[in-house]
Formats: sequence, structure tokens, C-alpha cells
Amino acid sequence: MNFNKFLPIICVFLFLISCKTGVKKEKKETKINSSINYAKGFDIQNFKTYIKLVVKSPYPDSNEHLEYILIDRETSSSQFVNDEKIIRIPLEKTVVTSTTHIPMLELLEVEQTLIGFPNTRYISSEATRKLVENGKIQELGNDGNINTEILIDLEPDAVIAFAMSGGNKSLSTIERAGIPLIYNGDWLEETPLGRAEWIKFFGILYGKEQMADSIFQNIENQYNTSKKNAVSTSNKPTVLSGALFKDVWNLPAGESFVAQFLKDANTDYLWKDTEGKGSLQLNFENVLDKGQFTDLWIAPGYFETKEQMLKSSKHYEQFEAFENNNVYTFANKKGLNGGVIYYELAPTRPDLVLKDIIKIAHPEVLKDYELTFFEKMN
Repeated sequence: MNFNKFLPIICVFLFLISCKTGVKKEKKETKINSSINYAKGFDIQNFKTYIKLVVKSPYPDSNEHLEYILIDRETSSSQFVNDEKIIRIPLEKTVVTSTTHIPMLELLEVEQTLIGFPNTRYISSEATRKLVENGKIQELGNDGNINTEILIDLEPDAVIAFAMSGGNKSLSTIERAGIPLIYNGDWLEETPLGRAEWIKFFGILYGKEQMADSIFQNIENQYNTSKKNAVSTSNKPTVLSGALFKDVWNLPAGESFVAQFLKDANTDYLWKDTEGKGSLQLNFENVLDKGQFTDLWIAPGYFETKEQMLKSSKHYEQFEAFENNNVYTFANKKGLNGGVIYYELAPTRPDLVLKDIIKIAHPEVLKDYELTFFEKMN
């Protein structure tokens, strides 16, 4: 066998292997530790020439991690393999699909980059509503069935979406059209600060990492300071939450982020020891037996007034908190088109939610604070 005959081919093969190995080696050697402390659903990994954004929980019960390679607009993408998801940053034209994303864009001062949104009527923020009214943000239909033709014509740098599963047809169409799709799973976080920390997710996409870190640090400090002040009080009022829906009482489970708010506000939530991170479904008798004499009733579903509650069910008047006018709702504070502000802003500002509950439960702690989301029912 003439070995010299195959020597050039072998050299080329070894050269290609060494090049490929060199790229992988660079990725490992230049990684910097993550700065994510509370959120469980994403991570940011910094390398010498790029950033890797890892979404660990893109949708409920997901078993896959989605990785996005973030590079600036001048950097060559030749070092990456074809199946890697490349995102050019900072984003300049974007589409988001949840109103909870709006406050984060505004805090980072990049709401003007938003060019499309499904169900724009639900946007409550005044600043972003002006953009909608001025024709800067295109209506994209229903978030469950996005008008992909309009979206593709907009040519956004990326679509930041949330999904209930991995089989969304609209999102698949967007990806096939070559538009970068980034899954956002902030709504799956199980702690108040975990949800708020997703502002760092947006910060990295807009090249505003330091600004996002600073904003979150302020929210974190405000939250923890308020929590510390509340815990120092001796009084611990009992709390009931939720309401009936088709003869089933839905209320927060003991391991949910809502129960965490109530705990951090130094209240005695009567279902704090139950298992689960979502909601409990109980019958009326069970709730009445345990919660009839609670001091406070916080967040009674979608009801806006006590009159509405009694029209729905006369049973509510059996609760002491109802009779004593100690029912507090967030359903009354709405945007121009009726969107409830709590649902849009609260995930980004858990510090304000906590302050609201502390103001309700321990008014002496925050004497000069005015409620942001909640108000006492008429």
C-alpha cells in the first residue's frame, strides 16, 4: 500500500478536525460564571466572542433546553455549526407576545423597538399604548393564532414568545420563515424574584446587561427590605384568598408564588402548608370551615365589588372578612381598554406587590405608601 498517496488527504482531514476542536475548546475556556440568582428557567453564559442564552423551561413540562448564540452585528457566524440558533444583538425590531414583557421593555427604555403584538387592546401601559395608537405597533391577531403573514412582512430581528407546548403551529411557521424565535418562560417561575429576574433575559438581548442588573438589584433590595420590615411586626393577620368558580373554590397552593408573597408580608395564610405550586380546588364547605373567621380576604378572583360577589353567591357574606369590609382586590385598576394592570406589571415589580400586601396587613409599617395594585372593595 502506497501511504504517501493518501498523505495529503489525511493532512486535510486532521486539519479540519483541529479547526473544529479549536472552536469547541475556545467555548469551554472563555466561559464566565452566570449572574442569575433566583430564576430557574434561564441562564446566561458569557464567552470571549459570543453569549449563550439558555432557556431551561420554554414551556410547561418541557424536557429540552433551548440554546441561543448571541453575537453582535459585525461578528462572523462562521465558527458556529448550522443547527445553532444565531441571534444578532442588540435587537432593533422585535415582536413580543405577552403583556408581561411590556414593563421590562419600558424599564430598559427599548419599547420603541416593538413593531408587532397580538391583541394590542390588552396593553395597559400608557407609554406603549401611545405607540399602538400612533401606528408604531402592528396588530397581529390572537396570541394563540398569530397572523404570520403580517408578522413575516414586518421582518423583526426576533420574536420573543411564550408557549403552552412545543407544538404551536404559528410559532413553527415563523421559524420556517427564517425569523429567529426565542422562547420566554418567565411565567413558569415559582418565586416572585425569579420572575422579575427575567429582565436580565431582555437586557442581554438589547445589549443592556448592566442596566438590567441595576434595575433588578433595586427591585431585589426593595423587596427584601420590605420583607424584613414586615417580619419585625408582632401582629400576623390570617388571610383567605380566591373565590368560587362553578362551585369550586380556587385559591393559591402553599408552595405557589402567591403564597410566598403572603408569607414574606408576615401574614398567616391558612393554606400555607398545602402542597403544590399552582392552585387548589376545594369545595365551599371546606373553605368556610377553615377560613370563616380570617382577618383579611386578599384577591377574591375577578370580582370588583362586594355587590358583584353577592350576586354570584350569597355564601360570601358568611365570611367575617367580608362582613368587616376587609376584602381587597386588584381587579379594579385597569388600563384604557380594560386590561388589569396587575397581570401586566406585577411579575416585573414583585416589590410593589409585596408592599401592597404589607400596607394591607401592617399599615403602620408603610405609613406613606399608597397601594399600587390593590384597593379595598366597596
